[in-house]
Amino acid sequence: MKFAKLAILAAAMAATPIAAHAANVQAGAVVTGPEGNPVGTIESVSGGQAVLDTGKHKVPLGVESFGEGETGLTITVTKAQLDGMMDQQLAAAAAARDNALVVGAALIAADGPAVGTIKEINDETDAVVVEREVGLVTLKREHFAVDGNGALMALFTLAQLDGATVAN
Repeated sequence: MKFAKLAILAAAMAATPIAAHAANVQAGAVVTGPEGNPVGTIESVSGGQAVLDTGKHKVPLGVESFGEGETGLTITVTKAQLDGMMDQQLAAAAAARDNALVVGAALIAADGPAVGTIKEINDETDAVVVEREVGLVTLKREHFAVDGNGALMALFTLAQLDGATVAN
């Protein structure tokens, strides 16, 4: 997720003791925490961002978040702390989504344009029916998020939604 969920992580890792060179942050590298215990493995690196797989979460972090220790890459939080921070961020994002996901709510696509409104929510099946000018599309609760401006957003582009819409 590329939302503000990493603000806490950035603050927690701001005190990295010895900065690692970006070239040392490579896929496959094992990352340890402040006590020398494994935190996870770098899954990928692209555009100054590394994805750290803790086994529970895949956490995107700036390459500047990593330091160089005796055994290789290190960060200033433990695996338990990192997983706990991610659990809190994901819970907060789900709560924001659930608060915004109500019948009549306006919906935008992941690429920005307005796509319709929420017509029906089935709590038993988690099915959410979106009413569009061109028809209906049914999605799951997990297919929604709240964007940085607080707008309810489908996690699909307009083109993807167009392809899934059934005409009235």
